[in-house]
Amino acid sequence: MAHCGGNPVGAVKLLAGEIAAAPAAPEAYAALGELRRDRRAELEEGLEGDVSLSSVPAQAYFLFLDGDMDNAVMALGSVTGVRPDVAWGGAPWFGDARFLDAVSAEALAEACLRTLDYGHDLNTAAMRDRFAPWFHAVEVVSERSPVPESLAAMSRLPRACGRYDLAFALCDRADAVDRVMWTEVARAGTWRAMGDMDQTAAAFERALALDVTNWSLYLDLADVRALQGDFAAAVSLVDQGLRHEPHDVTLRAAGAAYRTRLAGSADDLRDLIALAPKLANTSYRDLLIDCACAGPGLPPSLVAEARGVGAR
Repeated sequence: MAHCGGNPVGAVKLLAGEIAAAPAAPEAYAALGELRRDRRAELEEGLEGDVSLSSVPAQAYFLFLDGDMDNAVMALGSVTGVRPDVAWGGAPWFGDARFLDAVSAEALAEACLRTLDYGHDLNTAAMRDRFAPWFHAVEVVSERSPVPESLAAMSRLPRACGRYDLAFALCDRADAVDRVMWTEVARAGTWRAMGDMDQTAAAFERALALDVTNWSLYLDLADVRALQGDFAAAVSLVDQGLRHEPHDVTLRAAGAAYRTRLAGSADDLRDLIALAPKLANTSYRDLLIDCACAGPGLPPSLVAEARGVGAR
């Protein structure tokens, strides 16, 4: 076969390039199957540990041929996260009944999360077209194996693509099996993406009812209340979260920010200035600083100091 040549790994990379150019075309997969039959030992040795874009699509297909559907889909999710502009899900094996009947809900959920790893904008008509095979896989697997936590995780992909109907349907399907906190968190994320803060807050309240000691949920709901302008509620929620996790830096910073915004407390703004450099999420840090600096009657010099922390 022309593709095989003397270097099977090189041939795999060439064929992976052909897949990237036309993921749905069957010829490259047929050539990969032949190459694997003829040079399997060399391929396994040469591709071990290779996670490059030039080989992973082919390795995903090899995993499918081996019947390892879980690792196959996770590999495809990883490459999709790097290059979502390529319709990797168009691979013939990805829609094959052998794959859809065997892949676990847990692995498909992890693969869906991997497609989101690099923060690309997926909410376009073109992206929805490219991800149509993923939506089909999610529909099939969630009906066959409705694991609530996995369905909640799966819902993040259609949400990112603007397929809010499917995101909600997955949450409803999960609830029909068992009501778990993660489903309400997923539902809250979808309402938030749609800009409905009232429904977002209601979903977080339901999540808290299912897991009353989860400090991060108090913070999530506090952030929503702050967006709604209810800083008294935001402060109260952070205080409740601190009862469960009194040393968490993010909770403490949020509390200082929301108290500053509510009452114009210079002492709380000083606390925020001290805590802000410890926040790993700089965009959230800057949101808290902006919120706090809008508090009433704050000394201009202290506001300037706080904004200086945000600029660093």
